[in-house]
Amino acid sequence: MILVVFRSRFSDDVDGSYDTTERHLAQKVRELAGDDLVHLKNYRSEDGERLALVWWRSPESLEKWRNDTEHQDAQRRGKERWYSFYELSVAEVTRTSSSEDEAAYPSE
Repeated sequence: MILVVFRSRFSDDVDGSYDTTERHLAQKVRELAGDDLVHLKNYRSEDGERLALVWWRSPESLEKWRNDTEHQDAQRRGKERWYSFYELSVAEVTRTSSSEDEAAYPSE
């Protein structure tokens, strides 16, 4: 399984176009990835930093998302306009233990 960790902080130039784009792309990634997208969670801290966590079953689905033209356009707008800071980390999950259904977290 692959875990994508995206940390960000909004710039002063963020506007309503961000929310519209985020909603559209959240739906699109679910459609594109299907069952390969395990979880997608978003959090915001009190100091305004944002955190998105995305778990993928396969690197191939993640690569399709990475190469999606609408996603790439949103990344460009994020760098140019929406974010004063961002950091993206991609990690391979070697072990998960959960009180939830273990089938949701397949071991490789």
